[in-house]
Amino acid sequence: MATVKDFRNQIKPNWCPGCGDFSVQAAIQRAAANLGLEPHQLAVISGIGCSGRISGYINSYGFHGIHGRSLPIAQGVKMANKDLAVIASGGDGDGFAIGMGHTIHAIRRNIDITYIVMDNQVYGLTKGQTSPRSDTGFVTKSTPNGSVESALSILEMALSAGATFVAQSFSTDLKELTSLIEAGMTHKGFSFINVYSPCVTYNKVNTYEWFKQNLTKLSELDEYDSSDRMQAMQAVMQYKGLLTGLIYQNKERPSYQEMLSGYGAEPLAEAELTMSEEVFQSLTAEFM
Repeated sequence: MATVKDFRNQIKPNWCPGCGDFSVQAAIQRAAANLGLEPHQLAVISGIGCSGRISGYINSYGFHGIHGRSLPIAQGVKMANKDLAVIASGGDGDGFAIGMGHTIHAIRRNIDITYIVMDNQVYGLTKGQTSPRSDTGFVTKSTPNGSVESALSILEMALSAGATFVAQSFSTDLKELTSLIEAGMTHKGFSFINVYSPCVTYNKVNTYEWFKQNLTKLSELDEYDSSDRMQAMQAVMQYKGLLTGLIYQNKERPSYQEMLSGYGAEPLAEAELTMSEEVFQSLTAEFM
């Protein structure tokens, strides 16, 4: 059986020392090993940004897509080979700016994949501009007088869009993060996991210490029920999204694949796709 070491390759990450993305990488590798997967049973699809490099740092199938497009690619991979465990990953700029349309529709579609967002509230790869997750007043190179826009409330958005699995973690809590990724990967449907992953180079506000002082663990709340969507929304609003743990899970709603008519038991990736000349000619004749 594969171990964590089997999901490591010889490529050394070039993230800044102290970047939270190191922990996300480690958590994915641990979760995959804990679930008994082999490297050839996992596909990691990423977008652009510092976080987008993660698909090249894990020993599995990987695809480094273009900006904001990890989710369409990941959904296509899963539809073609449903036996693969598919993880899509990216940053808050990748998923909540140019890729927001894909995020919303992937959530409502409920395809059986896991989406992990490394949320650092800034554009790191392009040297420190505001992202959709930057707070009002956030000073960057693109907002020298402070951002006048409000930060996107991503957990409220996911719950409103009908997500069946919503979780959030902090990159320093490797045990919780690994557990949430495992839960997301075993959930039958779209799993959304937002991870606070501080940028030590360009975000001097939302630091490790800031999160330690402001985050609340759901496990510390009395009588919290993660199957209650209304309670989940109330908690997210009460704590202004600064919660960690399993926020909401709906185990009753079927996945997209389960609802799709004609979706066969045999993965498309393994199906015989050749056709005879006679069949080909009959098909093309319809358009002549």
